[in-house]
Amino acid sequence: MYETSAEVDRLQSLMEASHSRATGHLRSIISGSHHLTSARELLPHLEGMRVLSLATVTARGEPRVSAVDGHFLHGAWTFGTDGHSAKARHLSARPSASAAYIDGERLGFFTHGTVERLDKSDDSWEGVLEHWNAYYDSDPRTWGDDVRLYRLHPSWCVAYVGEA
Repeated sequence: MYETSAEVDRLQSLMEASHSRATGHLRSIISGSHHLTSARELLPHLEGMRVLSLATVTARGEPRVSAVDGHFLHGAWTFGTDGHSAKARHLSARPSASAAYIDGERLGFFTHGTVERLDKSDDSWEGVLEHWNAYYDSDPRTWGDDVRLYRLHPSWCVAYVGEA
């Protein structure tokens, strides 16, 4: 877990605000014992690499979903892709995105937000690279001629938990 106390508190507040703004239909599903209300309880489920379904939008407003390796660091998803990919073009023009991490019926963590491309000008760049290098035992920048790393800044997120 990489989150500071302030980042955990921010995630907790966002989870609470997001659930309260959700539709009645969503709140009827993510309710009672299925509503994971604690950021501290959620974070251990997000450690390491998690395959995310990432949704972007085409120039014609058509949704596109693809899978990415997601790493939850400091209260936000980080992920990478090739700069020549459709999702890289989508994110460059329209940085709004949604991500879903779903672990069968055990857990679902759904996030909407704005994506930023990470580079060495970002204060967290070295820490993100250090995490990715340690996880994959290689530097993601060596995986192709235009590998890009991104961060999804959450503006909305909710967590569903299945029966224990």
